[in-house]
Amino acid sequence: MKAEVRTDWTREEIAALFDLPFTELVFRAAEVHRANHAANEVQLSTLLSIKTGGCPEDCGYCSQSVSAETGLKATKLMDVRQVLQAAAQAKDHGSSRFCMGAAWRNPKDRDMPAIVEMVQGVRAMGMETCMTLGMLSEKQARMLADAGLDYYNHNIDTSPERYAEVITTRSFEDRLDTLEHVREAGINVCCGGIVGMGETRPDRVGFIHALATLPVHPGSVPVNALVPIKGTVLGNMLADTPLAQIDDIEFVRTVAVARITMPESMVRLSAGRESMSDATQALCFLAGANSIFTGDKLLTAGNAGDDKDAALFARLGVKPMQAEVKVELEAAE
Repeated sequence: MKAEVRTDWTREEIAALFDLPFTELVFRAAEVHRANHAANEVQLSTLLSIKTGGCPEDCGYCSQSVSAETGLKATKLMDVRQVLQAAAQAKDHGSSRFCMGAAWRNPKDRDMPAIVEMVQGVRAMGMETCMTLGMLSEKQARMLADAGLDYYNHNIDTSPERYAEVITTRSFEDRLDTLEHVREAGINVCCGGIVGMGETRPDRVGFIHALATLPVHPGSVPVNALVPIKGTVLGNMLADTPLAQIDDIEFVRTVAVARITMPESMVRLSAGRESMSDATQALCFLAGANSIFTGDKLLTAGNAGDDKDAALFARLGVKPMQAEVKVELEAAE
């Protein structure tokens, strides 16, 4: 029986889930997962940086910020043909979803025609499409919807209370405004955040609460474990204090609570998997995660890689999820 989809979760209810004995919490999450999704299928997604570095935002975790001292060289927007070639390669390696990210505060209108062409080209391959370009205007959201974009990623990053400690160049409300533009345009929302940034459990409760009480649950919920990068604010701060980061059991708890509170969403293991053990990832799948980013790189951070993921799937008896994108073909005249 499918779990009831609720958008009226209280912080107290979510905190109570976090406080459950670990095995009880994972068991409940697994029940919810099996009621709403195939138990042993995981979606493979590929993420490509189509415009790297030079972002004016000051996100404390990001190597692409102009505020970071990582030595990352800024690039221009990739050529459409290069992007489509990368998408074709990702499909050949088993990915059913192709995500494209640009290090912008917001896209310029002059960039939109190329962005639209990328979406249309990837979708024509039969893959799900996702874009993350920063904040969007209503007009830009409509353009992406008209191009057939399946998902738009715009993470809330952390709890509303802690947001200003991580980012100062935009507000939590700015994030919600873009999510509203995306929903109103008819595009599926991809929205999650990062744990392990030195936050407390109440912050993680607030993070899940903010997602689970959106007007409509995000269709996709990425759960990232911080990859501390030297030269970023958080990377420098946490480099010598690993106890301030999240441990594996608490990370699995976060995945499980996301699954229970957002039963129909795709819960994606995102950044941080390259440092996770196979056992931790297996527990995440048991707790309801059913999507991963595959490949050797996530934007600028390392990732587990196709071969390692294939070996893990073989050990666990997990199958890659097949794409269900329906591409409308124009009738011949």
